Amino acid sequence: MSRLFRPFRLFAAALILLPALAPAPVLAERQVPGNAAEIQLSFAPVVARATPAVASVYAASEARPGGTFANDPLFAELFRGFGGVPEEQNALGAGVLVGGGLLVTNYHVVQDADTIRVVLADRREYAARLALADEAADIAVLRLLGEGVEDLPALPIGDSDSLQVGDLVLAIGNPFGVGLSVSSGIVSGLARARREGGGLGNARFFLQTDAPINPGNSGGALVNMKGELVGINTLIVTRSGGSNGLGFAIPVNIVRQIVAQARAGKSRFERPWIGLDVQEVDAGIAEALGMDLPQGLLVRGLDPDSPFERAGLKPGDVLLTLDGHAVNTSAGLDFRMASASPGSEIAARWLSDGREVTAPVAVEPPPGTASGAAGAPLTIATPGPLQGRTLATLTPDLARRLGLRRAPGGVVVLQGPPPGFGTSVQVGDVILAIDGRPVATPAEVAEIARAHRGWWRIDLLRGNRVITFRTNR
Repeated sequence: MSRLFRPFRLFAAALILLPALAPAPVLAERQVPGNAAEIQLSFAPVVARATPAVASVYAASEARPGGTFANDPLFAELFRGFGGVPEEQNALGAGVLVGGGLLVTNYHVVQDADTIRVVLADRREYAARLALADEAADIAVLRLLGEGVEDLPALPIGDSDSLQVGDLVLAIGNPFGVGLSVSSGIVSGLARARREGGGLGNARFFLQTDAPINPGNSGGALVNMKGELVGINTLIVTRSGGSNGLGFAIPVNIVRQIVAQARAGKSRFERPWIGLDVQEVDAGIAEALGMDLPQGLLVRGLDPDSPFERAGLKPGDVLLTLDGHAVNTSAGLDFRMASASPGSEIAARWLSDGREVTAPVAVEPPPGTASGAAGAPLTIATPGPLQGRTLATLTPDLARRLGLRRAPGGVVVLQGPPPGFGTSVQVGDVILAIDGRPVATPAEVAEIARAHRGWWRIDLLRGNRVITFRTNR
């Protein structure tokens, strides 16, 4: 028996020797540091450049106790006089200085805040006010108040489209309020689309990183190895409440456009008009269309005068790329258009009847949103159930973003109390009529509010359901 196995033993021995005789691949070599400079390699130079432009953000607001119904305009009178001592609610996050006295953070950090305080890395403190808010992207731009804010250090804005999976990144924020802290990781994924809650524009587009992100990091900086801002840290996926290596950041390319509009004096981010009804292409749709791979967005319908309709797109076509980047989700479509400069053109590529077509698409505002137009966004200042709400005429594009099966007309709430805030008029609601009078523009709502006396009856569309409530406030 041993003779039978001797050739096998010799063959096995030869196999064992072969790797030792072959030259080792260069990438497999491990080396110890060769000099003092290599021993001291670290992220410290990047951190030193970035941290002076990252700040802690403290937001405070007052709320009355009494539960959900105390905030409900229908039942608020029942709670008047009970629990009258205001309770202060505090939010903690981080923010990034971008120059000119402006700071970028997450909208959810400063939402409904009465006072906002910003503390820099060198312990200087500033009061701040909200300059521009965009609930859909979860981005807010704050303007710092006080002397010298124009000269504060700013973090250079990079290019989030240049990132690749595996690139090193640093997350800088204020986790659990311990102070500005830095964690390192890599880019784990690109073009992540997640649906966050309900309401307007709740499908968001993220970068994914395994750099530890914890509560208090919201609004902080995700920076590359050049010390450039490439993302705003926003949320984590966790079962324990701590970081599990699943962090998500808003790509900086849309932040650049939001900041530009804040510098121009706008109080809300004006997204370009899309005017498309699309469906993600899955394996079944790809097979039915004769496509090799499931990719892109199937166009189910176009609004009249949509910039895509003018470019030549038609129902049944499959939109593949914008500006050379794949668009495989509705969130990705919104992101690509919103990241483009207003007034520019973006190259679109699509499949039409089995052939590829490329054409420029105009980046322009939705119809009726020009400054001074009757349907332009307007914030209601008159006391009552609509006070503080920013309203806009419901366009087909907004109806698509809201997930409505139809565009019934009316006025949509762009800013105000978030979804779930009792039965009050909240973000994403479509006001159809007030006191039985149909409304089509924010100007009509403002006119009714100024002249209104007594009880209100408001008919609105929430989701795809019509509801009515009455209040005397």
